[in-house]
Amino acid sequence: MEKHTKKAHCTAIVLAAGRGKRMGVSKSKMYLEIQGRPVIYYSLKVFEESALIDDVILVTGKGQIPYCRQEIVEKYGFQKIKAVVEGGEERYHSVWEGLRILKQAQQKDGCVFIHDGARPFLTEEILERAYREVQRSRACVVGMPVKDTIKIADESGCIHMTPRRSLVWQIQTPQVFAAELIIPAYEEVICREKELLEQGVQITDDAMVVENVCGCPVRLVEGAYENIKITTPEDLAIAGIFAGERSWNEEC
Repeated sequence: MEKHTKKAHCTAIVLAAGRGKRMGVSKSKMYLEIQGRPVIYYSLKVFEESALIDDVILVTGKGQIPYCRQEIVEKYGFQKIKAVVEGGEERYHSVWEGLRILKQAQQKDGCVFIHDGARPFLTEEILERAYREVQRSRACVVGMPVKDTIKIADESGCIHMTPRRSLVWQIQTPQVFAAELIIPAYEEVICREKELLEQGVQITDDAMVVENVCGCPVRLVEGAYENIKITTPEDLAIAGIFAGERSWNEEC
């Protein structure tokens, strides 16, 4: 942060409502363990210890609020988690449930960090880069340039085009926005949900909401290749390696 600049109020909305279908387990992947701690623990710990983040809203799955409060918030002593709410059917419904808390509190100023709890290897450096950018541009997403050549297929499964690799990014979270921008944008999407679905619009991330509703450009900010999303059993195995390396580095 630049000196002599008043820090904006920063709220993190952490999404933990994923059901883990591709993980092949019945319980939420957020509560699978990496080195003895649940997946969701790791990103919450970063937000808890961050000098940037003032409070956290945890969005959990259906019927999981008591478990979250007891086994996550209380067990690990997270003080910044101000609300635990139940998410919705789709990701954007869950984000809206978190944003509704801010709307009800009439928190119109500051920044909102929207983060998938299935990405455990968040860092303070990523948060700082995103914060600096959102102060300038009001909207940014974390990501990394792709390493591989990407092909765009047509409907028959043949190569349609090959985009320039230098222009292709793999998007991560957090996705960070000015509160005055993201709250009304999501509210409009929820109000127009049926219309958008009939038009074939699929909302897969928060940047799409801002792009489609506000027409606001969204800046790309470098995250980290280690900022992976836990989706499959292979991801969980890789996460164990990353967690072990991080623990070793912290001890040294």
